[in-house]
Amino acid sequence: MGMDLTLFMVDWERLGAVPVEDRIGLLEDMAWSWGPEEPYDLGRGRADGRLRPPEPAWCAEYSFLTTNGAHMPHVHAGSAWAGMRSLVDASVREPMDTFLNGLVRDAGPAFAGGEGFFPPAADPWYRHVLLACPPEVLPGKARAWERVEPRLEELREPFAAECEGWAGRPESFEAFTALVREWGAVTTTVAGRGWGLVGLP
Repeated sequence: MGMDLTLFMVDWERLGAVPVEDRIGLLEDMAWSWGPEEPYDLGRGRADGRLRPPEPAWCAEYSFLTTNGAHMPHVHAGSAWAGMRSLVDASVREPMDTFLNGLVRDAGPAFAGGEGFFPPAADPWYRHVLLACPPEVLPGKARAWERVEPRLEELREPFAAECEGWAGRPESFEAFTALVREWGAVTTTVAGRGWGLVGLP
């Protein structure tokens, strides 16, 4: 069974008011807010890809409609971009790098939680935070997405050359662009709110 990705849109200031060691647990409690005797309602508020709990008003879960919650499609999208990026014109490659790094591609400390906002994983083999994009990062990503979105069709040929038929890559160009568009939607929404993104396994 593969790892999941639970993505939260978070008011960074409100989460930052919680003690560092309690932040991950608080988000996990919100993701799994029903009790052990309560059945999990698979349909709870996910029609538009978002789950917005009534409380707290400073945090919401984003559910990717194209992945069923699995983490591997995001890894495959990052792998696809890594494979095709050298075939893409710099005017698309540079904003796409800005947009995807730290979301579906590991970009170092910002991807892993960055500068002590979350506690370091006690076990180096288990990452407690899959990604963390603080609010100051998101406007740049949203601007990069604005530049990339109208030119996504230009990636079709590079995708065909480097990704089609390869294991560990998206099954189709349409699957790749659908997932990237979801990242574009959530990134734009969060940037507009001045919030950040946190992804938990």
